[in-house]
Amino acid sequence: MSSLVTGGTGFVGAAVVRALLAEGQAVRALVRRAGDPRNLDGLDVEMTYGDLHDKESLRRALKGCRRLYHVAAHYSLWEADPRVFYRVNVDGTRNLLEAALDEGIERAVYTSTVGALGHRDDGQPADEETPVCLDRMIGHYKRSKFLGEEVARQAANRGLPVVIVNPSTPVGPRDIKPTPTGQIIVDFLNRRMPAYIDTGLNLIDVDDVARGHLLAADRGRVGERYILGHRNLSLREIFALLGQITKIPPPTIRLPYHLILPLAHANQWLSNRITRKPPRIPLEGVKMARHHMFFTASKAVQELGLPQSPIDQALEGAVRWFTGNGYVEK
Repeated sequence: MSSLVTGGTGFVGAAVVRALLAEGQAVRALVRRAGDPRNLDGLDVEMTYGDLHDKESLRRALKGCRRLYHVAAHYSLWEADPRVFYRVNVDGTRNLLEAALDEGIERAVYTSTVGALGHRDDGQPADEETPVCLDRMIGHYKRSKFLGEEVARQAANRGLPVVIVNPSTPVGPRDIKPTPTGQIIVDFLNRRMPAYIDTGLNLIDVDDVARGHLLAADRGRVGERYILGHRNLSLREIFALLGQITKIPPPTIRLPYHLILPLAHANQWLSNRITRKPPRIPLEGVKMARHHMFFTASKAVQELGLPQSPIDQALEGAVRWFTGNGYVEK
């Protein structure tokens, strides 16, 4: 079986590529010429160059493939021009899924995010059915992924057998960018985390996320969404685990939300008006942190068989990789 993976050079996409290769499948990766291919070095992967806005390149990439894993996305907490989120995550998704429908793809998996789901104000874990609407989305990334899910559902209604997966917060090796969560780990390793805020995340091993994609293709119900997550932890608990792994003392000072928010606004103003570079304290990240992003993956565990590997091992893998690949200052 041959599969096309978009975003195959990225953190989650590269893990999906490795999971497919481990099953003996032939893999083709759609990559941009300006992309960083290091995550695919040494792998038996067919590279095809293209772009989500180039419909002909998408058709060429899909030729001969039976399955599609659409992992590619524009993921950041700030951009000088926010239209890029919608061009990639909405319009690009539409272009790809229309091409997949035309090419007769037998099964497709669309990678969304738990950021496109609702959350509960009572602190209990949310699930796939927790009520949500576009107006509740914080920031352009979440809004664009919410709209991207709508595109996937529309494609399913038109006959494309597509399943939606919503990874929570993956951790592990090969986070080359790094992702915002990976950057938190890097900052901790470089002792740049003197304090923390009261928030929480759902963590999962990135290789479990990759396995969840394959299971969704095999067992997922068309048009359904599945949370790929595992363990709910406060940020303080995450730092405590990192402290146990690294022997670096975790921060003990908790910053009140009302103090960090004005700093984030100031950082955003500087980025938008002067530096045109990402803010050190992303405003959208601070706004998101006001809510504990706790979720349950029981649907994916029960219906797909999503693995639940220990989170401390995933964090250890991330620490080893960042340390061994030049992210930690000497």
